[in-house]
Amino acid sequence: MTSDPHYLDGNALGGLLGEVFAADLTTATATCAGCGSVAPVAVMHVYVDAPGAVGRCATCGIVHVRVVQSAERTWLDLRGIRALEMPRLPPPTSPPRP
Repeated sequence: MTSDPHYLDGNALGGLLGEVFAADLTTATATCAGCGSVAPVAVMHVYVDAPGAVGRCATCGIVHVRVVQSAERTWLDLRGIRALEMPRLPPPTSPPRP
């Protein structure tokens, strides 16, 4: 893939995906449905020049994720990701007993 100065890194998706998922997905590992490369979401090339955000594989350029928001809804398309592996949140702790 050629170098393109118009994209941000995958951390640009952190806030958008954080509104949909409970975990920080920038540290999640995505397996590309196109080339099979495995990399953290944070290394995706993210374009925000459209009515939403588009995250592309840093290796082959296939679209991994599309996120579009309105005042009432969020649309999320992950069809370019074969698998998304994320750390589990620790279980909630109970308050100490008196």
